[in-house]
Amino acid sequence: MSKKNCYLMYAIACLQGMVFYGPIATLYRQAQGVSVFEITLIESISLALCLLLELPWGIVADRIGYKRTMAACCLLYFISKIIFWRADGFPAFLLERILLSVVIAGLSGVDTSILYLSTPKEDSQKVFGIYDGLSTAGLLMAAFIYSVAVRENYRLAGFLTVISYGLAAALSLFLTEVKEEGKERMSGKAFCGSLRQTLTDKRLLLLLLGIAFFHETHQTVTVFLNQLLYVRAGIPDALIGYLYIVVTVVGMSGIFSAAVTKKIGRSVLIRACYLTAAAVCLLLAFTRNGWGAAFGIMALRLAFSLFTPLQTQLQNERIIAAERATALSIHAVIIDSVGVGTNLIYGALAEKSLTAALACGAALCVMGLTFMEMGEKNFYGSHGEPSS
Repeated sequence: MSKKNCYLMYAIACLQGMVFYGPIATLYRQAQGVSVFEITLIESISLALCLLLELPWGIVADRIGYKRTMAACCLLYFISKIIFWRADGFPAFLLERILLSVVIAGLSGVDTSILYLSTPKEDSQKVFGIYDGLSTAGLLMAAFIYSVAVRENYRLAGFLTVISYGLAAALSLFLTEVKEEGKERMSGKAFCGSLRQTLTDKRLLLLLLGIAFFHETHQTVTVFLNQLLYVRAGIPDALIGYLYIVVTVVGMSGIFSAAVTKKIGRSVLIRACYLTAAAVCLLLAFTRNGWGAAFGIMALRLAFSLFTPLQTQLQNERIIAAERATALSIHAVIIDSVGVGTNLIYGALAEKSLTAALACGAALCVMGLTFMEMGEKNFYGSHGEPSS
């Protein structure tokens, strides 16, 4: 167990959460001539590339070690932010996202593997919650600085983001390797075993499908559609940055995920999160009220933030192979495969009607809950704990 790794990962999460252009990311892209559909098209292309790169990256991580993989990805992350800082128009934003796809695929499963192997297993959900919470804390600090000092200066927001990601890349060099000696090289037989284990486990596949529907709905609504909803509700631009801060504070609730799960059980928390998300999407689909739009985005962020550490725990518990990064990469491939389709659907619907896009989100959350419960059947006991 390595407390140093945990502290370094916490700091990296905070620094990489400091995206200073976050409050106006969609409006900024639109100002540079990129439409909502083009934004979601870029996102789908990014996810498709992640599908191609997930498994190779997972194998590489299990061969060269998690520390080296983390350091390499943090460096590429830093470079991608430099590109975004200077981006202008669809091709430049697409190029930035292509590089980001390499990073996302590389980090997928590696960061959580480092944390999982650096802490006692009984504390892992708590550690995941802190990790996610500090990432959100970084967002909060960046949003506050944007609102009070940066505002319309988009280039400055991009430059400050470059600095924070550069510091994160530097910290990643001080991580300690946690992969066991003698297990760095993965055989083809071991890889096929991990792949077969995932593809033949119907309950796991249903679990991943349920996760994908919730994840993509939250991502699309809180990152891409939220600003359009605020504008539709008549919220002034000056207040959007402050709303972003409030929503970011709500996102820190993931720190309490373990405590809430212990009190009410996994199954109850999962149902509450998914049904809240579905209800919020319906609210946002029809409201034109500023308070209603703000409350809806905050409630959706709260539900997803409480669910995320539990989701990470659920995925790690299903892995029995030593090649943890590869197994998690396989999970990510399945989730991203769903995301490619849902992003295009959301983008096409949003171009015509925000109401239709959000109604679709509500339906996907209900379907996601159904798949989650089918995936958990016979795996978890009546109190939501793994059955023996």
